[in-house]
Amino acid sequence: MTRAALGNLKLESGEVIQDFEQSYVTHGTLDAEKSNAILVCASLTGNHTRLDFLIGPGLALDPARWFVVATDAIGNGHSTSPSNSKRQPGMRFPQFVLRDMVHAQHRLLTEHLGIERVHAVCGASMGGMQALQWGVSHPGFMRALVAMTPMAKTHPWSALVVATARACLMADPAWTGDGFSRRPDRGYRAYAGLMSALVMRTPAVALERELDEFVAQVEKHGFDAQDYLYQSRAYEAHDVGTTPGYDGDTHRALAAIRAKALLLAPPLDLLNPAECAREAAQAIPGARFLEIPSTRGHQAATKESRTGVEFLNAEIARFLAAC
Repeated sequence: MTRAALGNLKLESGEVIQDFEQSYVTHGTLDAEKSNAILVCASLTGNHTRLDFLIGPGLALDPARWFVVATDAIGNGHSTSPSNSKRQPGMRFPQFVLRDMVHAQHRLLTEHLGIERVHAVCGASMGGMQALQWGVSHPGFMRALVAMTPMAKTHPWSALVVATARACLMADPAWTGDGFSRRPDRGYRAYAGLMSALVMRTPAVALERELDEFVAQVEKHGFDAQDYLYQSRAYEAHDVGTTPGYDGDTHRALAAIRAKALLLAPPLDLLNPAECAREAAQAIPGARFLEIPSTRGHQAATKESRTGVEFLNAEIARFLAAC
């Protein structure tokens, strides 16, 4: 993992993240024409390993063909975040939005890596939402977009889910009203019950692990509770229509995307409703929507879904090769 020091990062709000560092890893080699780069965006609480099930020999993002730049979103604990900022720690950290994540990634590519155009931008969940925002904010920067389980505008249901998840964390006695005095273990348990047991799956998939194992999974993942407060608010507030110049018109913003776009979602998603991806695909000129043949809901675009992994690798490889 590498951290690119980008100096001060000016946010859309006018505030500044001081001494910002953008975390990323790369796979493969950039060709002489700098034409084979693919940017990967991370999900809510996810990191640069989020799409590793697509990266490798013979997979959709084969490093033998592509130069994959897998990034960490602002506030995930790898890039500069409330949990690791020295100058703006904890609740002193400024609130950011998804467009600020895109802006930081754009600076990484252009200023640090010297890449002025990428072949594609890919992501799942909040990463897919960033991919769509890339298409609106920088329409000529990429040839293709791959957005799995995305939303162009956060659905009220999804906003309610993450607001409830924040409430789970802040209900812990460690919450002081201005941060956490210690690790909120009870809050993590409540969060794990909500997200892993109720939201990330579907009723068609039997509960395979006990709650203690869900909690252990959250602890192993290691996301910081205060980082989650910030990232989830950015996810909750997102709308490509609020991009400057579109006056809140989500449909008009999507219609301005020039890249070839592939959007994918399962039949049922209890976190990011599948109809959001379908509706976004209908608004993007020439976009294609594919249904992921998985009963695992929001986990359809993760390594947890075997059928999803096989389907996504085959379809995304075919799509990227044709762009």
